[in-house]
Amino acid sequence: MSNQAPNQGRVIPLHPQTPARAPREPLWRDLVGDVLRRERLTQERTLKDVADAARISLPYLSEIERGRKEASSEVLAAAAHALGLGLGDLLSLAQGELTRQANGSRRASRAPYRGLCLAA
Repeated sequence: MSNQAPNQGRVIPLHPQTPARAPREPLWRDLVGDVLRRERLTQERTLKDVADAARISLPYLSEIERGRKEASSEVLAAAAHALGLGLGDLLSLAQGELTRQANGSRRASRAPYRGLCLAA
């Protein structure tokens, strides 16, 4: 015989406990969009101005900047050139952002270093 009361059922959780996951890596489209937006704002230019110079629709450029669209290399090159960058420059800046974010998430997941650092 069971120890449970006759009218009580066993509770089965819908979402079983899972171990904490490692932080998710950023998406490439988010990194590239962040770089494009940062460069545009640094130059104090509007979305319309850059979209016109790149011959891209304003809504599409906005979606690229927000990481909502995965743009082709031709579109990324046009947006980069409109900002005075080469495609290599854009990709290099995005790679630097990826490295910065990856290093930041590694530091956040470890206990802070409390040792002594000497520099010459």
